[in-house]
Amino acid sequence: MLGPVVSLAALALGAYAVPLPRQSISQVSLSTIDSYSPYTQFARAAYCPTTETVNWSCGQACAANAGFVTYAVGGDDDETPYFFVGYWPAENAAVVAHEGTDPTQFLSLLVDADFFLESLDTTLFPGLSSSIEAHSGFLAAHARSAATVLSAVQQVISQHGVTNVITVGHSLGGAIALLDAVYLPLHLPSSISVRSVTYGLPRVGNPAFAAYVDAHLNLVHITNMLDPIPIVPGEFLGFAHPQGEVHILSGTDWVACAGDDNPSVDCSTGAVPTILTSDILNHLGPYNGISIGTIYCT
Repeated sequence: MLGPVVSLAALALGAYAVPLPRQSISQVSLSTIDSYSPYTQFARAAYCPTTETVNWSCGQACAANAGFVTYAVGGDDDETPYFFVGYWPAENAAVVAHEGTDPTQFLSLLVDADFFLESLDTTLFPGLSSSIEAHSGFLAAHARSAATVLSAVQQVISQHGVTNVITVGHSLGGAIALLDAVYLPLHLPSSISVRSVTYGLPRVGNPAFAAYVDAHLNLVHITNMLDPIPIVPGEFLGFAHPQGEVHILSGTDWVACAGDDNPSVDCSTGAVPTILTSDILNHLGPYNGISIGTIYCT
């Protein structure tokens, strides 16, 4: 386990992979980029108060996915980020979305807080190896909403016969959404497919966690330009990203980055070698013209 406080200065001075030239990347088509927009709007809507998501009246973010039916909402916008679960008729799927947090505060937490890697709770994650570890703070945040999320997903499956579950989230919400994507299949019928689409995802677990995700999940984690959140916590602390990164170079110039923590300068790990070369505003987007955060809940 890792326990010592890590200073911002230590991370700022380096400890990341040395950027390498373009390698193992491929261009993402405009049609594929556009196909992610509904998930982006769900991640945006997760920042809206539960009084608005409960009846799907959160302005543009909700209007973009009209027809969505909410089954559960929760969170307090503090210790437990907002979340919602519901039925998405357009894709005949259950959707789970989690709110993120203020990016500057989140960066400070990931850099200077007393976090550590720990094995996953055997009640929530039965049957997984104790070698699979994740960030203690992310696991605690996930545990506070897990039971409600599972119950609501089971209701959607029962009432609509869906076979697809999609978890989405931005920032901290992305970390919780990824943990949901690991958690839910362990409690749902094997006929149910669970996939995850995240934005500005920090590193959630150790290499064994990343390997489990690679082997068992369908994950796309979209990173934007010089956003520092995806490069923390550092690899030197024992953290690793799973596969599935799609990196935004600018506008609609997006690339798919093969492998875990691809060091190409056109992927997040190589593009942002230290936080001194980052731009925290890139964490908010835009993601194909859509920005995500509390101020964009309109």
